[in-house]
Amino acid sequence: MRGVDNTGRVAAEWVAKAEEDLNTAAHTLKLGRSCPTATVCFHAQQSVEKYLKAYLVYRGLPVPKSHDIEDLVMRIPTQARPNLTVEEQALLTEYAVGTRYPGWRDVLLREAREAVTLARRVRRHVRSLLRKVVLRRRPSPPAT
Repeated sequence: MRGVDNTGRVAAEWVAKAEEDLNTAAHTLKLGRSCPTATVCFHAQQSVEKYLKAYLVYRGLPVPKSHDIEDLVMRIPTQARPNLTVEEQALLTEYAVGTRYPGWRDVLLREAREAVTLARRVRRHVRSLLRKVVLRRRPSPPAT
């Protein structure tokens, strides 16, 4: 029973971090034309990555130290995979690193909005697979 509780706690921590990233992306979009679109895409990718990792933890599956959305999706049992095309998965993966460094291409506001839409789609899907107890649980504060 203790292992199940720990799994739920860790999955809840991943969910909380995924929510932070999605909230950051969605809030930043409100800046309109002055929006740092690459930042929005980065946080959308991070939300997707963390939701997928929350599911892997919840199911007791290995969680790789990877930003590769395609790899994470492939680790999820077929019937539980989110509805993301291979192209969408590849694009999200690009946002994990490319958007953080100089020399990466410009991102249109429309593309940033689409990245948030993808993140929300994954959020809905993964949350539908998690037990409500994981979704209600608040991460424990760090020990002092």
